Amino acid sequence: MLAACEVAGSAPATAPPKTQPAVAPLVAIGPGADTIDARTIVGKPAPAWDVDWMGATPIDVAELRGQVVLVRWFTEGCPYCKATAPTLVKLHDELGDRGLRIVGMYHHKSDEPLEPAQVRALAGRFGFRFPVAIDHGWTSLRRWWLDDHPGWTSVSFLLDRKGVVRFVHTGGSYAPDSDEALQMRRWIDQLLAEPAP
Repeated sequence: MLAACEVAGSAPATAPPKTQPAVAPLVAIGPGADTIDARTIVGKPAPAWDVDWMGATPIDVAELRGQVVLVRWFTEGCPYCKATAPTLVKLHDELGDRGLRIVGMYHHKSDEPLEPAQVRALAGRFGFRFPVAIDHGWTSLRRWWLDDHPGWTSVSFLLDRKGVVRFVHTGGSYAPDSDEALQMRRWIDQLLAEPAP
């Protein structure tokens, strides 16, 4: 089985190739964020996703315009995902009425066959009350991130009300009350304060 939240055969973002240019600190946070060029996605419209929705009406990225959207990839057995789950639940509960939409994307890493019931159970243990989808074969994760940024898979994206990716948490966790969770909240508050298109 793959190590939690890394891609097989690649190091986590803490040891990127030296050829990657640095980015401004307000573009991305997370392990090695200062050496990842997140500009390949930041400032651009969010890519489409190709996923199976778990007990929810399918959601198209374009349908989320007008809302601030936090998309987080997670998986079973990932300590970073487990540590981040309470922050996601808190953000959902506190900011959902103000226009924040959270979307969970499950990417399967186990050698065992994927069982949708286990994904539902994991989302339940995490307390997720927001839409969750299964990203089979990591198709969307690759399109959004891994094709240009091999390493961490426990990545998060913040989209503004126009559907543009504005901020990236490059991987690892943002546990409740951590500096990274506080930064995520500041980013969300900034986007929520911007006028709707």
